[in-house]
Amino acid sequence: MPLLYDKYNNKQTRLALNNQLFFQIPTSIQQQAWKDAQRHSHKIAQYSAYLNRVCLYTFLGWLNDQLSDEALSKPSIYPSEDGLRSILEVVNGAAIEIGSRRIILIPYENIDSESLRVPQEWIDIPAFVGDYYLAVQVDLEANADECTLTVQGFTTHRQVKQLSKYEPCDRTYILPTDHLITNLTVMQVTLGIQMRAEVPELPFLSNIEAENLLELLGDASIYSPRLRVDIPFAQWAALLENDEWRQQLYHRRIGRFVTKNIAKGNNLSQWLQNTFDNGWQSLNTLFNQESGKLVYTFRHYEVAAKGISVDGIKLIDLGMQLSHRSVALLVGLTPEADGKVAVRVQLHPAKGQTYLPPNIKLALISQSESILQEIQSRIQDNFIQLKRFICSPGKIFKIQVAIDEFSLTEEFLIEPIAFTQQ
Repeated sequence: MPLLYDKYNNKQTRLALNNQLFFQIPTSIQQQAWKDAQRHSHKIAQYSAYLNRVCLYTFLGWLNDQLSDEALSKPSIYPSEDGLRSILEVVNGAAIEIGSRRIILIPYENIDSESLRVPQEWIDIPAFVGDYYLAVQVDLEANADECTLTVQGFTTHRQVKQLSKYEPCDRTYILPTDHLITNLTVMQVTLGIQMRAEVPELPFLSNIEAENLLELLGDASIYSPRLRVDIPFAQWAALLENDEWRQQLYHRRIGRFVTKNIAKGNNLSQWLQNTFDNGWQSLNTLFNQESGKLVYTFRHYEVAAKGISVDGIKLIDLGMQLSHRSVALLVGLTPEADGKVAVRVQLHPAKGQTYLPPNIKLALISQSESILQEIQSRIQDNFIQLKRFICSPGKIFKIQVAIDEFSLTEEFLIEPIAFTQQ
């Protein structure tokens, strides 16, 4: 059996009789992959990420070793390390990019498998499409120093579209392994040939539709959001293709709800006409809906609110890591001369809580992302507030609420508009 010396792991990488690459997986790679895989929402996603990372790190190391130092393009993780993490949360498979070519690694553990099963995302999402798809069998059942990886062969995007069977129940393209090309050197011969079939553009997904999907699928108890039968694949694919939305989905699922208001900035000129943006409502409306206890919670606001013409409130869930405690963000407006508006911002506990969580921050941020004001709660603070400030028409400012790994930023703008006091 021929041997290839692999400087990457200082072991021998064997080429089996049918030219399949066969690796021993270094313990160091297993340890690193396991560590990186812990940043996922549940055990199934963690193990899937571990399997993918073992495969990715091993093959990427070998690939780097095979390319000469003079190579113009070095292999890299696609789309990035952060992008990989958000993909592995919901989809099996990892991508490597070399110049204009993309390799998709599809790992599996079933030694009796007679087919390559490629998730539809890697075939029908334009930004995810690869040139080559490698079937990689991973054996992690042995002792740590005996775990192995076998590249059974590869196929192309065009061949998957033409020769495979699509299985709608798990949104997978299935290609028999006897259709795979076992000799990876054939990939070099095809470098100048178009390997991808045409893929139609995905339908437009509005900000509101995206927010609704994120609200639903950000629940980590939904183990496989990609298989929700009530969500068409095209809609799911459009959400996943957008880097910002995909990252938001990942962060929501792991309880690190780091987000910006997806919709366009809150128009405070409309607030002055008693028209509020999604998620916001007037304080009076909330009082009418809730119990007297909530009214009592905001007794501090009544003093500060003297002279305020309009106030809006938004309830904010701080996520799983803070036991889904909630706070209420209040923004009060008072029209001034020349179309300017005075703004007062407070943060209160909500849902029956007496005090704010310690160390929660409330900040005023400029359009250029500079922090203009910031205040942090102490133990037993029942509210915090920013200093009153004046905003001119046409200006944009942001209010941020942050604690630990949670952060939410709301953007506000004031358009020139006439306002008549009643």
